[in-house]
Amino acid sequence: MKNLLLTLILVFCSSSNMIFANNLENEDLKLPLPMPYKGILVDKNALDKFVESAINNNKKPMLVFGANWCGDCRILFGTFELPTFKKMLDENYSILKIDVKRYEINMHIMNELGLEPKKGIPRVVVMDNKKNILNLETTFEWTTARERTKQEMFDYFEGLSKL
Repeated sequence: MKNLLLTLILVFCSSSNMIFANNLENEDLKLPLPMPYKGILVDKNALDKFVESAINNNKKPMLVFGANWCGDCRILFGTFELPTFKKMLDENYSILKIDVKRYEINMHIMNELGLEPKKGIPRVVVMDNKKNILNLETTFEWTTARERTKQEMFDYFEGLSKL
């Protein structure tokens, strides 16, 4: 009976998110942290093409507003590169990095999406296949990415991927 119970526990743990917690726990951010933003101007046409392409590939469009001077932006993308996290993101999302520099470029995109433009960065916007923003109330949550655990970050994005 003990062996059966132990087997059931192991099966449950390996089929649940607990395996991700164990993997993430053993995965460390690589230094130097990435500098993912390239100063590219994004117009409405490019944004629309990105969103359509993501949806056509059965992925959720994710827009990440940020800048390379922002430590939280770099921590967020460093976390995105952890193998367990990267695998989940690659399976579920297409990501567009939108550089805002010092809030001097691409701010019109935030306005077009109905976001308060100066609430800090990174700002993460995730859309569904009908172009609705799934996380409108929490787009600003990542402005303090440094205060979040890898598991909290993973759980947030994995949860959005299922909506």
